[in-house]
Amino acid sequence: MSLLEKLEKQKILQQGNASSEPTKSIHNNVPNIDGYSDLKEKVHKEIIELINREAASGNEIFANQEDYILKSLEVLIEENSTGITRADRMRIQKEIYNDVVGLGPLEPLLSDSDISEIMVNGPYNVYVERRGKLELSNVVFKDNSHLLNIINRIVSSVGRRIDETSPMVDARLTDGSRVNAVIPPIVLNGPTITIRKFSKNPLTVSDLIRNSSVSPMMMSFLEACVKGKLNIIVSGGTGSGKTTLLNVLSGYIPDTDRIVTIEDAAELQLRQNHVVTMESRPANLEGAGQITIRELVRNALRMRPDRIVVGEVRSGETLDMLQAMNTGHDGSLTTAHANTPRDLMSRLETMVLMSGMDLPIRAIREQVSSALDVIVQQARLKDGSRKIINITQVVGMEGDTITLQDLFVFRPRGVDAQGKITGDFVSTGIRPTFLEKMVSSGILVKDDWFMK
Repeated sequence: MSLLEKLEKQKILQQGNASSEPTKSIHNNVPNIDGYSDLKEKVHKEIIELINREAASGNEIFANQEDYILKSLEVLIEENSTGITRADRMRIQKEIYNDVVGLGPLEPLLSDSDISEIMVNGPYNVYVERRGKLELSNVVFKDNSHLLNIINRIVSSVGRRIDETSPMVDARLTDGSRVNAVIPPIVLNGPTITIRKFSKNPLTVSDLIRNSSVSPMMMSFLEACVKGKLNIIVSGGTGSGKTTLLNVLSGYIPDTDRIVTIEDAAELQLRQNHVVTMESRPANLEGAGQITIRELVRNALRMRPDRIVVGEVRSGETLDMLQAMNTGHDGSLTTAHANTPRDLMSRLETMVLMSGMDLPIRAIREQVSSALDVIVQQARLKDGSRKIINITQVVGMEGDTITLQDLFVFRPRGVDAQGKITGDFVSTGIRPTFLEKMVSSGILVKDDWFMK
């Protein structure tokens, strides 16, 4: 009896027994080391051979339809095993399917909405960040080769490569999740993957306020700053929520503006109609064809942008971004890594020097002070929560020093019974000097924002 005939026979039997046995979840995070490794390997090989045969004969039905692949797997598992419970059969079926067309053991973690980050440290140690806290998952890979196959599947889908000559790569999944992969010989404990998951439903202003990441008054002020075309930089450490906040702030840009976004891996989810999204590109196998963020920023200036939004400045593109802000492209937004607004000033100086331009430090500081209006400092606290801890104005130069002034700050009070850090978002009582510019642009400014 052919496989197609078996599938048809099985379909008739299933229709007659549809209500005889309850369907159990097949998406639980379960270890792959379960005593069925030989069965999985055999069925995996047979399903690959089946798909290849069908593809060679011009029949793409198995390769293109999840339903037929799953049913084929069910028949093959039944043929090659006895005494396995229905729940185990369904789990094995789904695991093999994920290995064949998905990302293997990572699939359950990617489908878990509570997980924000996945960290694979070799085949047997997979950690996740769940609600701001790190924990070891029960997911494992079969071996290094299994993990390398998954990495290659990820990077090849976006036209990138990873091998011994190029053992590090940045990529993204089809849903936009950011991926970094490193393989031996650079890393010693096996291939390593870090996945920053892409939220299918991006956080909104309401979500930030509900999560106590910011106060309603601070968000009203930031909304006025964006609509008033002030140049804003979001500063913070790794994983502090800079991109999330940048996405929220970008949502305040009027729909009438032409927006050009520039990123290493496209993550921003702007809802406006007139958006041009650009993404950098690494060099090819011959070492040619690289397109850097800096080149994209320069090109964006020729695209008649009303707003330029750069996902992150980390090198020589900082100089081009500052020059854009200083030459009529007001209302630009970007992010950078720094622990405090004052540290950010030093980092910007260093990044400008990385452009190769031999500029005096004072000239760089003048560029920074005249280009930037507002620094929004984001932080991830010890309890895993992410908060805006400073909104700071760049006042100008005093001698050779850039003057900064905090407008809003987060003042911690202590820790509650659940271990969460409590505190208050407060105004420092200082009115920023750019208010006149905002008012002249027709932006509503409320005095009670700045009441101490």
